[in-house]
Amino acid sequence: MSHLDYKPITRRRRPHIHPLDATLFLTFRLAGSIPQAIVRNYKEKRKHLTEQLRRARSARAQDPDSSELQLLAERIETHQREWFLKSEEILHRATHGPTWLKDESVARKVVENLHRLDGEAFRLDAFSVMSNHVHTVFKPLLSTQELEEMFDEDLGFFFVTKHPGLAKIMQLLKGRTSRECNLILGRSGSFWEHESFDHVIRSGKFDKTIRYVLNNPVKIHLVDNWQDWPWNYCRKELVERFT
Repeated sequence: MSHLDYKPITRRRRPHIHPLDATLFLTFRLAGSIPQAIVRNYKEKRKHLTEQLRRARSARAQDPDSSELQLLAERIETHQREWFLKSEEILHRATHGPTWLKDESVARKVVENLHRLDGEAFRLDAFSVMSNHVHTVFKPLLSTQELEEMFDEDLGFFFVTKHPGLAKIMQLLKGRTSRECNLILGRSGSFWEHESFDHVIRSGKFDKTIRYVLNNPVKIHLVDNWQDWPWNYCRKELVERFT
């Protein structure tokens, strides 16, 4: 059991981690795989929309369900969805930045580490390793029941748990694969982009998300069937649903 991998808190409330017991769709990509000018433009717009929402919430603290707040929240969600689609288009073209995951030894290391955390940090449902990015679907094993509140005179109140939260999962996954893959490639420096895209899979959207992940190599005509892609995985209990 160890400290929860988030900033210690000093008030009696549970930390915001990710929705506990949720299944996540997560994408992470190689460093430099999308032009910085495009990334910068997205971040600036996101920052502007987020600041608008913050100011609106402050001004309407007594009316958190106002139509203006809902509209701003929807604009942020739409912007994030548009960014995901745009980034996917760029990544699938693979005309900018490195494509180190084309190397079989490198791709194999990523696959090994995803499986290594299966059952220890999360339940792994599916993944697809492409030339410059990875799509995964997993359910973190961290649950509400295992959060144990502790107190320290210096730290204040904090939580401990035997399973890692999302931030720690990504640190474990990216950190180890970065070292191992750089060693194979004979290079040093950043391997993965720091930011990842994570999204809670809503009720009724699980199969659609799995199908999207598995069909990534089919979509760009690398194979005719998702099962022919050597860097695809689907949990055995689910395979029949997608064949």
